[in-house]
Amino acid sequence: MPRPSANDQSVQRLPAPRLPQPGHSDQLEMDDTIMTGEAVALDLRTASFVLRSAGAIIDFVAYIGLFLLLILVVFPAIEASFGGFDDAIRTALIVAGLVISIVVTPVAVELLSHGRSLGKLAVGARIVRDDGGAIGFRHAFIRALTGVIEIYTTFGGFAVVVSLLNARSKRLGDLLAGTYSQYERVSKATSPVYGVPVQLGQWALTADVARMPDRLARRVSAFLAQAGKLTPQTRVRLGNELAAEVAPYVSPVPPVEAELFLAGVAAVRRDREYTALQLEARGLDRLKPVLGGLPNGFPER
Repeated sequence: MPRPSANDQSVQRLPAPRLPQPGHSDQLEMDDTIMTGEAVALDLRTASFVLRSAGAIIDFVAYIGLFLLLILVVFPAIEASFGGFDDAIRTALIVAGLVISIVVTPVAVELLSHGRSLGKLAVGARIVRDDGGAIGFRHAFIRALTGVIEIYTTFGGFAVVVSLLNARSKRLGDLLAGTYSQYERVSKATSPVYGVPVQLGQWALTADVARMPDRLARRVSAFLAQAGKLTPQTRVRLGNELAAEVAPYVSPVPPVEAELFLAGVAAVRRDREYTALQLEARGLDRLKPVLGGLPNGFPER
């Protein structure tokens, strides 16, 4: 039985991986990449300035609303229950309400929700450490304390200026605490489905593709999915090795490149198995009245 051709010209024409050059924008992307202790790069997206601003506005309104609720509803009710307070106690209650609203509550919310708040939930963001881990009390407290100056005192003006001058849209609290806002709403990735290659259209009509071992079929599927991320040399070598293992299960073997041959075999197997499942489902539908029916005159219970 003929083997797949070792002609790898179509694969060799793939461009070599482009390495980042000093001073190029790729170097900036590498500098912002989060590396774990095992030297694995984490693909984490930073929330944009617009999203951070929208979330901050929502949080600002929520915490100021809490402050107004305390001084207009809760504290007057407490004062009425005690028969009235003097001016010093009222001032102390206002200060306490302000501290609870813009310091204590933000710290508690970010700790209990692991870096999320009402505004961050709305925009799909979360506060994490610079290494991607969950924040602790120290991080939340520094962020809330500096937020009093850069958000509430200046109505967000200072935070806007610092965020615009930072590549990750960090405000002063993030710079001091070592945190940033991570965007977590990632669209669901859908794997593309490819048909039989055009060069193998006639071959697929009459090709005999036997059932391959599940392990080999998974290896072929994984190779086709990751082929674009491999170096040209590795891509050619793995393609030839897998084609040599798949060839005994295919007749006739088309005289094409190894990777093209594997793509054709995978597409033929998928289409034929899908057709078989559809035929099986239609057969079960025809038998359903017989399989689920009752004998003539048997009562329904």
